[in-house]
Amino acid sequence: MDYARCRIFRGVLSHPARDVDLKGAAVAVLVSILWGANPVAIKLGLEDAPPIRLAWMRFLVGGVVIGLWAWATGRFAGFRVERSEWRPLVFLGLLFTLQIGSMNIGTSLTSAAHSALLLNLYAVHTVVLAHFLIPGDRLTLRKIAGVLIAYAGIVLLFAHQIGRGTSTLLGDAIMVGSAFVLAERTVYLARAVQRYDPVKLLLSQALIGTAIFVAVSLALEPAATRWTGRLAASVAYQGVLIAGFNFVVNLWLLRRYRPSALAAFFLTQPIFGVIAAALVGGDPLTLDLLLASVAVAIGIGLTSSSEGASTAPSEPPPGFDCAGGAGART
Repeated sequence: MDYARCRIFRGVLSHPARDVDLKGAAVAVLVSILWGANPVAIKLGLEDAPPIRLAWMRFLVGGVVIGLWAWATGRFAGFRVERSEWRPLVFLGLLFTLQIGSMNIGTSLTSAAHSALLLNLYAVHTVVLAHFLIPGDRLTLRKIAGVLIAYAGIVLLFAHQIGRGTSTLLGDAIMVGSAFVLAERTVYLARAVQRYDPVKLLLSQALIGTAIFVAVSLALEPAATRWTGRLAASVAYQGVLIAGFNFVVNLWLLRRYRPSALAAFFLTQPIFGVIAAALVGGDPLTLDLLLASVAVAIGIGLTSSSEGASTAPSEPPPGFDCAGGAGART
C-alpha cells in the first residue's frame, strides 16, 4: 500500500536502512504476536468489565504511558497545540474513539479469534478507500486480486456462520464495521495529518477517548466492575504493551530496517491472533476460520506490496500508520 509520507517517518527513516537481521526479525515477530493477541486480551478483560468501561481504562493507561515516554525523551519541549490543529485532532480522536468502542463491543459479541481476523481486514479496506481518497494511490491488478482473496475468505467465514446459525454474527458484523472505521482513520492520517507531531496525535486520541468513554459508560453501563488480576492484566496488556511498548519498538524497527523488509512479518498478525485465541481463550480452530485467516493474510500481502518497484525508503510498512502504531490500533 502506498501510504503518504508523514512527519515521524521522514525523521525515523532518514537514516540508512538495511535488511532485517536475526535480531530485527525476532523483534518484528514479537510485535506481530503482541498485536495479533490483542483481541484475546480484550476478550479476557470483558469478563470483568463492560466494553466501554474497558475502553476508557485502556485509553487512560495508554495515555499515561505515552505521556511518560514523551516526557522522558524531551518531546514536550515547546509543546503546544496550534489553533489550526484543534479541528483535525478532534476529528481524529472521534474516529479512534468510534473504532475502539465498536471493536470492544464487537469483541464482546463474538469470539476472540473472529475479532482478531476481522479487525486485520482493515488493511484491505484501506486499499479500497485509498483508491478513491488519496491521489495517485490506485488499485492495480495485484491489489484487486488481494482485495478479492481477502473478501472471499470473509464471505466463506460468514457463510459457515449463517449455515450453523451461530450467535456471533452480530459481533462479526460490528467487527467488520470497526475495521472499516480503522481503515478510514488510516486514510485520514495519510491525507491530512502527516504534518503533525505524533505525540499530539496519540495524546489527543487518549484524552478525547477517555472523556467520551467515561461519560458513555456512566450513562449506559450499570454493571459493576470486578477488580481482578485478569482485568489488571488485560488493561496493562492493552495500555502498556500495545499503546506504549509497541509504539516505541515500532520506531526502533523503522530506524534500522527497510520498511519493505519488515512488511512480511506483519502479514502474520491475523494468523497469530487466531492461534492466540485458541491457545489462551480456548476458541476452536475450525477449517473455515483457518482458511479465512490464510485468505486475509494473502490479501494483505498482495495489497501491501509494490508492483514493479521496491518500497520507497520513506514509506512505512504495512500495518503502520502515521501515529507510529501498527495499524491504527494504538
